[in-house]
Amino acid sequence: MKITKLHDLYFKEFVSKNDIATIVKQLALQVKKDLPKGEVPLFIGILNGCFVFAADFVREFNGDCEISFVKLASYEGTNSSEKVKKLIGVNEDLSDRTVVILEDVIDTGTTLQEIYEIFKTKNLKELKIATLFFKPDVYKKELPIDYIGKSIDDAFIVGYGLDYNGYGRNLPAVYQLTTKPKMKNIVLFGPPGAGKGTQATVLKDKYNLVHISTGDVFRYNIKNGTELGILAKTYMDAGNLVPDEVTISMLKAEVEKNSDVNGFIFDGFPRTQSQAEVLDEFLAEKGERINGMVALEVSEDLLVERILERGKTSGRSDDTDESKIRNRFNEYNTKTAVLKDFYEDKGTYYGVNGVGSIEEITERLSDVFDTL
Repeated sequence: MKITKLHDLYFKEFVSKNDIATIVKQLALQVKKDLPKGEVPLFIGILNGCFVFAADFVREFNGDCEISFVKLASYEGTNSSEKVKKLIGVNEDLSDRTVVILEDVIDTGTTLQEIYEIFKTKNLKELKIATLFFKPDVYKKELPIDYIGKSIDDAFIVGYGLDYNGYGRNLPAVYQLTTKPKMKNIVLFGPPGAGKGTQATVLKDKYNLVHISTGDVFRYNIKNGTELGILAKTYMDAGNLVPDEVTISMLKAEVEKNSDVNGFIFDGFPRTQSQAEVLDEFLAEKGERINGMVALEVSEDLLVERILERGKTSGRSDDTDESKIRNRFNEYNTKTAVLKDFYEDKGTYYGVNGVGSIEEITERLSDVFDTL
């Protein structure tokens, strides 16, 4: 479950990509099963919304077929008050053909009824209707719907070909209109030595946010002997990585303790795409989302110099060994930096120049925070 923003509205994931694939496959198999042996159907997609559904449907049909797309257009007739409806896109002779109209979603059925009546004049052998989604509460026609993928409530949906003011058609899942999230949730990101902790301390006070540092959360749970802390310590004492589910449970508990705050700065989490996906789902259950990943961008060589300098006073042995420092960067680049692609694909990645004084960097970060 995820929340995405399109223009000025927010949408929560309603039907996942995998569930859509299952529904489409079942529809295609059902249609194929009902056709006489050797029948070559003509599938008609109603533009614009159904192009994604129609493409997936014919692939799942896995048999001889034809496909075409139509649009219903209206224009003035011979009289000033006369409205004439015409289908654009079907010019071939359809006599004695089996036609299956493919719709993305059927609500009132008004447009579908008009299209259906036009096709009835084409001397077809058979005319059927298959729809991915159907809204029975608002359907106002007597026209039978032969194949229904999923019946849904009357709520505005986008994704998988459906749009809001032209946006959202390319979303792989289907999203339903939801309320605007109340929190500002930021993933503060950057390589070792970039200064995330310093900036998080400043920004949490400036924007009245809660700073959740994975390291701090681990230390708190282990020091206080919580159930999760004890479990995490058993892995650490054995020299093993703490499993994602333990880390995520700690983070969830921290969020639950601060349910009424303005939002969170996540520092050190997520570290992998799977963790990012779980965080999205967890927040979406609460009607919230990650507003953006804000990343401090600094060259590796400069950061190595910083950490070596820090090592003179930090007391950390791994801050004084360049090979160990380079190894930390290698781990960051091979495992964690892939998150940049994850958030860039969602349009929520914001890179910030991390070179300069603390005040200069804070100002740059604030310019981004103010837009989120």
